[in-house]
Amino acid sequence: MENLQLLASGYGLIEGPVYDPARGLIFTDVTKGGAYCVAADGKVSVVVPHRKGMGGLAIHASGGMIVSGRTIAYKPPGEGATVNLIPENAVSGIVGFNDLVTDDAGRIYAGSLAGNPFGDDKPKSAFLHLIELDGSHRVVATDVHLTNGLGFSLNGRLLYHSDSGLNAIKIYDVEKNGDLGAPRIFAKTGDGSPDGLAVASDGAIWIALAYGGAVVGYNPGGREIARIAVPDRLVTSLCFGGADWRDLYIVTGPDRAVPDSTGKIFRIRMDIPGLRRPLARVKIVS
Repeated sequence: MENLQLLASGYGLIEGPVYDPARGLIFTDVTKGGAYCVAADGKVSVVVPHRKGMGGLAIHASGGMIVSGRTIAYKPPGEGATVNLIPENAVSGIVGFNDLVTDDAGRIYAGSLAGNPFGDDKPKSAFLHLIELDGSHRVVATDVHLTNGLGFSLNGRLLYHSDSGLNAIKIYDVEKNGDLGAPRIFAKTGDGSPDGLAVASDGAIWIALAYGGAVVGYNPGGREIARIAVPDRLVTSLCFGGADWRDLYIVTGPDRAVPDSTGKIFRIRMDIPGLRRPLARVKIVS
């Protein structure tokens, strides 16, 4: 691995990074609002204006974006109307959604929130949801304490899930119909909460440690194999990208203990490339 490089700063809470080979790194600013793209030449453009609270992104095969927030929604290219795929109050007690991920078929798994993750109250447990290719959706896991990163094993038969409320990464068996088995603990983190998640082409699972100032790599057996120190404590998420998928982009948020700190984007060259995330292919019904 090479040295960590700072690419951008001055943002609020950065989340949801996803790499588009045609455009560059796309990410959200949860607190200031909007989704943005940093191109290879460093130019920044707006992808989704205004919307605050977005914790997850996926690129749809149509060219639009799937975004989280109060709902799971489709944002078409240009000025088209937003289409809600999971509307507000779809499940009793749900106040919003955070990270999401696509499987190889293009279905979407998304974690919901049953309380304000920035508040002082202990969050209530929520769910993992599946949006099918026909646009229907259902709950596939319960007892999620504070949902964060999601990612699949190389064969798609296992789903990794950062549950920050437990300081643990869970693992689920994935059935052919998309249902999930009972969760098991894949790994526990004691020096920060597991947040965003990315899987490399060798099957390693890379986890952002919120308030741990690091990114940690685990082998498929749950053993820590590497650790990347990050200057900011609040490391929120990460994704692979670049022409050869060996660039690991790491994003952060403002540290409440550091006045005037901002969200930043870092990049580091990895020895093992990551994988391109599958496009979302769920039906959009306006």
